[in-house]
Amino acid sequence: MKTAIITGITGQDGAYLSKLLLGKGYKVIGLARSDTKEGMKGLEYLGIHNQITIIECDLTDITQIIKILNQYKPTELYNLAAQSSVSQSFANPIATFKFNTISVFNLLEAIKITDPNIKFYQASSSEMYGRVPELPIRENTVFHPLSPYAISKASAHWICVNYRESYNMFICCGILFNHESYLRTDSFFVKKIITQAIKISKGEQEQLNVGNIDIMRDFGYAPKYVEAMYLMMQKETSNDYHICSGGSVSLRDLIEYTFNKLHIPHSKIHIDTNLFRPAEIENIYGANDKAKTELGWDYNLSAYDMLDLLIEEEEKRQ
Repeated sequence: MKTAIITGITGQDGAYLSKLLLGKGYKVIGLARSDTKEGMKGLEYLGIHNQITIIECDLTDITQIIKILNQYKPTELYNLAAQSSVSQSFANPIATFKFNTISVFNLLEAIKITDPNIKFYQASSSEMYGRVPELPIRENTVFHPLSPYAISKASAHWICVNYRESYNMFICCGILFNHESYLRTDSFFVKKIITQAIKISKGEQEQLNVGNIDIMRDFGYAPKYVEAMYLMMQKETSNDYHICSGGSVSLRDLIEYTFNKLHIPHSKIHIDTNLFRPAEIENIYGANDKAKTELGWDYNLSAYDMLDLLIEEEEKRQ
């Protein structure tokens, strides 16, 4: 039986990846921080919380990681842990950079010390690209990060490349663009517009307050994106891949589509300039042909297909 360790297991991706790996016969070990009781809801929602061993671990302490690797001897390690809020990274840039880089150094160094044959997956981010000269973005596009979070993820990405090239370790980076699901917390944009739109449709809320909604993003469906993570780790050699839909849509279009579906007038949309970020990417979408060709990843959902799935699931759970 293969054993996989997943950091950040209580997040959206950790929950769906755990379900996928359990279905393939893996033993799954989840690493979580001490304050994650609320985050266990995703694993409970998927009905898998009793099938996973959850261990409290501080990823800034390499001795804890080494002890866990020696005890469970994993074949694969998926690093999904990060301070992942862009807006929060502007408020706490040093803490964001410190955790998102030191944790990766510690994980890779612990693998190098205990068993260099452990396969490692790093959750990289499309935010690393920032301002780009042309679209679609490809895996060789130069990074120009526009937030402390993006800077930290770009640094972590290059740490992985360095270890892969220096020590011949199996290290792959999944560069994921925006991907959503029912398990997202209310702080994420798509979850916010769906849950609040449902409240507006029921007369429980007056309007939707949003920031800059004329920016465009590449949106996808999280349960399908974790399939690509798994496929990367089954290859004989490691590489980096874009996991994205291949197109972009404006936040305004997402809101209006949701409002139309729930029969809400667009006048209920309120622009709040206080919610604008200091720096913003105007448009971003990636090319996913490498993942489809080399991994055999099958993805053909549009952003509106994703919204249909999420609205339906959200309404069922209201």
